[in-house]
Amino acid sequence: MTLRLFDTATREVRDFVPLRPGHASVYLCGATVQGVPHIGHVRSGIAFDVLRRWLEYKGHDVLFVRNVTDIEDKILNKAAEAGRPWWEWAATHERAFNDAYDALGVLPPSAEPRATGFITQMVEYMERLIDRGHAYAADGNVYFDVRSLPDYGALSGHKLDDVHQGESAGTGKRDPRDFTMWKAAKPGEPSWPTPWGPGRPGWHLECSAMATGLLGAEFDIHCGGMDLVFPHHENEIAQAHGAGDPFARYWMHNGWVTMGGEKMSKSLGNVVSIPAMLERVRAVELRYYLGSAHYRSMLEYSEGALAEAAAGYRRVESFVQRVAARAGDVGVGEVDPEFAAALDDDLGVPAALAVIHNVVRAGNTALESGDAATALTAASAVRAMMGILGVDPLSPHWSSAEGDTGERAALDVLVRAELQRRADARADKDWATADAVRDRLAEAGVEVTDTPDGAQWSLKGAF
Repeated sequence: MTLRLFDTATREVRDFVPLRPGHASVYLCGATVQGVPHIGHVRSGIAFDVLRRWLEYKGHDVLFVRNVTDIEDKILNKAAEAGRPWWEWAATHERAFNDAYDALGVLPPSAEPRATGFITQMVEYMERLIDRGHAYAADGNVYFDVRSLPDYGALSGHKLDDVHQGESAGTGKRDPRDFTMWKAAKPGEPSWPTPWGPGRPGWHLECSAMATGLLGAEFDIHCGGMDLVFPHHENEIAQAHGAGDPFARYWMHNGWVTMGGEKMSKSLGNVVSIPAMLERVRAVELRYYLGSAHYRSMLEYSEGALAEAAAGYRRVESFVQRVAARAGDVGVGEVDPEFAAALDDDLGVPAALAVIHNVVRAGNTALESGDAATALTAASAVRAMMGILGVDPLSPHWSSAEGDTGERAALDVLVRAELQRRADARADKDWATADAVRDRLAEAGVEVTDTPDGAQWSLKGAF
C-alpha cells in the first residue's frame, strides 16, 4: 500500500515518494523555549511522532530533525522580566519541553539543533541571498526582498499586496512587506559578528539554515503547526528558493488544540500546562487523547473529552492486560490491514483507532468464551497497532513511568471476577448483590462505569 499525505503546498493528497528510496528525511519546527509547555505545544510532537513510527514500520530509514529556537524576542523579553540570563531561561525551558516529550512517549529526534549553534550557516545563507539579489543589508539589519521572488505566497495563498509580516519595525526596509533575516544589535541583547555588523538572527532564517544544514538542500517532509504556514514557513521557502535550494518536497501541518473555540495561547490565558495535566491524568492517557483526532483537525479541549478518551484507552489496556495475565506473554503481532489502510490515507488515526477497538471487542468475546488462542492473536495485533500510535499498554516506557504492569494485570483479574459476579446478579435481577459488589469495589477505590462494551473499571484519582 502507498502512503498518501496531504501536502499544504499543492493542497492535495499525494503519494509519498521519498527523495531516496527506503529513506525519509523529516524536519519538524520544534519549540520556541520561552516558557513551560502546554498541551497545545506538544500536539505537533505527538502527531508527527506517529508519522515517524509509521514510516519506520513501512521500512523507511527515518532521519528526523526537531529544532529548538533558543534565541527570539519572546525569550529575551521573558528572561528580562524575570531578571534571568536569556541563555539560562532558554536552557531551563528546553529541558521542560524535553521532559514533556519524554513523559508522553515521543521518540527522541535523530538531531535536535539549537538556533544559536547555526549562526555560521545563517551568515553564509544571507551572503548567498544577497549575492543572488534576494536580500539586502541596511543599518546593520538584513532583509529579504519579497518582490524579488515571483512565487512568494504560494504556500499560504497570500497575495503580495495583502502581506503583513507582523514583525517589529526595523530601519532601512525598502518595502514594509520585506521580512527581517538579521537584526542589528541592541544594547543589552546578545549578538554575533557578521559582515554587516553585530546582531542576532531572525526566526525564519534560523529554520532554513538548520533544515538545510542537517538534511541538505532538498529533503522529504517539513512539518509544523498550521499557525506557522504564514509567515514562518512561507518565509522559509522564500529564503531557500532564493538561495537556490529546492527545500521540502512535502509540507504537513497539524491543527491546533483549542479551548472555547480559541487556539491555546499564553496571551489568552487558556492554556493547560503539561506538568499540571500530568498531576491529574496518566501520561499515556493524555498522549492517547492528544493523538486521537486527525492531525489536520482542530482538537477542542474539555475535561469531558479527555475523560472519554482516557476511558477508551483503558478499555484497550484492560483487554491486553487480561490476556497477558492469562497467557503470560503477549508479543507484538501484525497490524490489521484496515488499520494500515487508515494510516496510509493521510495518517487517518480516528479510523485506525476504530479498527483497534473492533479487534478489542472481538478479543474480549473470544476471551470470555475460552478461546485463548484467538484472544492472544488479537492482543498481539492490538499491541502492534497501539505501538505505532505510541501507546502500547505493555511498552516498557509506560510500565516504568506508571508502575508495574504485572501488578495492574493481576488487579484487573480480581476486579473482573467481581464485575462478573455483579453481571450475574443483575442478570438474575438480584439488585442487592449487584449493588453490594459495586459498593465494595468503590470502598476499595475502584470506580465502575457501565459501557456498551460492558463494565469498565478505573482507580479513583487515576484521572
